[in-house]
Amino acid sequence: MGDNMSKRLKLISATEAEMEERSFPNPYPDWDQGALTSNSGADVDYNEPLDAEGKISASFQKKVQNKIKDLLQQMEEGLKTTDPHDFSTYTGWTGIALLYLQLHRVSNEASHLQRALDYVKRSMRILNGRKVTFLCGDAGPLAVGAVVHHKLSNTADSKDCLSRLLQLQRSVLTVDSEMPDELLYGRAGYLYALLYINKEIGPGTVDDSTITKVVTAIMESGKNMSAEQKKTDRCPLLYEWHKKQYIGAAHGLAGIFYMLMQPGAKVHSDILSELVRPSIDYVRHKRFRSGNFPSSLSNESDRLVHWCHGAAGVIHMLIMAYQVFKEEKYLKEAAECADVIWQRGLLRKGYGICHGTAGNGYAFLSLYKLTKDKKYLYRACKFAEWCLGYGTHGCRIPDRPYSLFEGTDLQQKRLSRNESLIAQK
Repeated sequence: MGDNMSKRLKLISATEAEMEERSFPNPYPDWDQGALTSNSGADVDYNEPLDAEGKISASFQKKVQNKIKDLLQQMEEGLKTTDPHDFSTYTGWTGIALLYLQLHRVSNEASHLQRALDYVKRSMRILNGRKVTFLCGDAGPLAVGAVVHHKLSNTADSKDCLSRLLQLQRSVLTVDSEMPDELLYGRAGYLYALLYINKEIGPGTVDDSTITKVVTAIMESGKNMSAEQKKTDRCPLLYEWHKKQYIGAAHGLAGIFYMLMQPGAKVHSDILSELVRPSIDYVRHKRFRSGNFPSSLSNESDRLVHWCHGAAGVIHMLIMAYQVFKEEKYLKEAAECADVIWQRGLLRKGYGICHGTAGNGYAFLSLYKLTKDKKYLYRACKFAEWCLGYGTHGCRIPDRPYSLFEGTDLQQKRLSRNESLIAQK
């Protein structure tokens, strides 16, 4: 018994050391509701950057806006040295176009929309047809291009982008193809592009029958894999990428289930209850005691707290599950994910969205939008505050530092808006 206890202690010690290696200790005090209520109307700095009413302070908004200008200048200079053939949303020109499109949404500055168009045009010249997803394939530039042209009233160009986007579905709908189903490179990533179009341009821009065909292909693929693995009863929808059954948002079950639960996907409530919900519950039972999630179903290491792998991605699936199924267990576990992210989410890996502090910060914004709990707005602001010190913490330098998903981030920009606008995100 003594030997077993010793082994467990060594394992715990090794796990804690690895956690410390992957993240910085969180230096910020957590949200104090008592400080807000007991000092209403007074100058309170304990919960800064929120003011005494629990809204983002004007001084913090100004700080963020100034930093955005600085980072944009750095980015534009740095882009001169980046891969000229990377058109992707993830690390290429389309990601920069999407950044400027979002900046235009916030500021209404025409120059931002024009800059988005410049980068869309650059992307369009180098599409290669090898991948079909929003983040890493042709679907991203075509979808963003359709939206940018739509906003500029370039109707013919917008329709051309949409037509080319819809042509990609042929490879997506072939169930016996080698195409995966995950978000970065698979069918869920193509579905994202279609739903993005309908959200930004208007419902029905992509017709329901097209979306249903893509959803059906994802469902059939998941049912086939589950049957092969003899897990139909426990996990009716099962997916793998590179021979691994990943859990996270980028390559795994959480990202796929999140997309299937989107209202725009129009999956029937019976199918959601019979196939998606038990599959989500199967993933939930793989959770570590810490509240974090493993990178794959077979992985027993509590290491990663990223959007791509771990609690920071799974939380979005849980939030959607709560909204769809109205069961408190999903919201409770989402809140527990948020606590893990608060403790272990200031990543040494960097500031980016995929596996960085900004991507982790989005978890708090999503929970704030759902619950209106000021704690999550405060936590999001604190993670943004960390990102305001871009390049000063000794984080690792990403392979593509001037990109949307690995480099300078959007979270700071979103937090420069007032509370009501953030809530509408």
